Amino acid sequence: MTSYIDEPTAIRVGEELNLNQLEVFLKDQIPGLNGILKVHQFPAGFSNLTYLIQIGDREMVLRRPPFGRKAKSAHDMGREYWVLQRLKPAFPYCPEVLVYTEDDSVLGCPFYVMERLQGIILRKELPAGFSLAVEEMQQLCKALIEVHAQLHALDYESIGLADLGKPEGYVQRQIKGWSQRYAAARTEDAPSFESVIQWLYDHQPQDNPGALIHNDYKFDNVVLDPEDPLRIIGVLDWEMATLGDPLMDLGSSLAYWIQRDDPPFLQAVRMLPTHIEGAMSRRELIRHYAEVSGKTIENFDFYYSFGLFRLAGIAQQIYYRFYHGQTRDPRFKLLIYAVRGLEQMAQHVIKKSNL
Repeated sequence: MTSYIDEPTAIRVGEELNLNQLEVFLKDQIPGLNGILKVHQFPAGFSNLTYLIQIGDREMVLRRPPFGRKAKSAHDMGREYWVLQRLKPAFPYCPEVLVYTEDDSVLGCPFYVMERLQGIILRKELPAGFSLAVEEMQQLCKALIEVHAQLHALDYESIGLADLGKPEGYVQRQIKGWSQRYAAARTEDAPSFESVIQWLYDHQPQDNPGALIHNDYKFDNVVLDPEDPLRIIGVLDWEMATLGDPLMDLGSSLAYWIQRDDPPFLQAVRMLPTHIEGAMSRRELIRHYAEVSGKTIENFDFYYSFGLFRLAGIAQQIYYRFYHGQTRDPRFKLLIYAVRGLEQMAQHVIKKSNL
């Protein structure tokens, strides 16, 4: 039987770990570990680095910040560990965290280790030999939205996450913050985004009631059950989780959602299999979210346009590291095309918007 479980590969050059120090630390901190340490790297993702840790028959996952320049508030391993600790009892899709350290003598940076959630992760194309019928893809799209709405419905105060962020004024802070981050990371070959930023300022809505938001919720950050691929069993990558406007979170997610009828300049930067037959459109996803969440959704052009700008800002921050020679990962070279395509799409949405 073919396995579609997401598997790691060899560690990229320049992203190796100190295995001797790591093995001593893990055996000291996690009871019952016996055997020789083996490490591989999960190749996907552009932000924090993720490794498969094997000691004997125990499999775990290690998360550490990337090498090179980092945004001031990004890649906070301690914060991510703290969020997962508190969230796991209320949101079972979270992996269980095992240990965290700020001791630079181990790997030269803070990092944490968590349980491995074995399952299928959908990336740019479906795994070889794996397919979904039209009805199955529709069902999976609905499940994706329903889990997102479950997260937004959590009582974050009761689970100890009231200090995670400040929902009041979230929309305005996000426009200002991402404008500043984009300007700081802009390279000579990147678009200015000036007209998009001004439109966002001019059309910002009032904040919706605050919720716990993931800020990077998409197919390649969810884990599907290998025995039932239409069932989500895990949600990964919580580094940007905070308290804020849930529609801003939905808009950020849909910035990744490139559908079959999108223009070629956007198809060129597709990173997920959201174009396959049966995949719901962004409009259908918004409608389903409104149904399951009970929220009234108006003026979604703003949230989607912000999501496009924010995604371009994330891509530009990563591309900056490649442009200035702070990383050798060849994938980063192509991110400038994503930034340009996202700017074109934001302009396209704004031009057609009724706002």
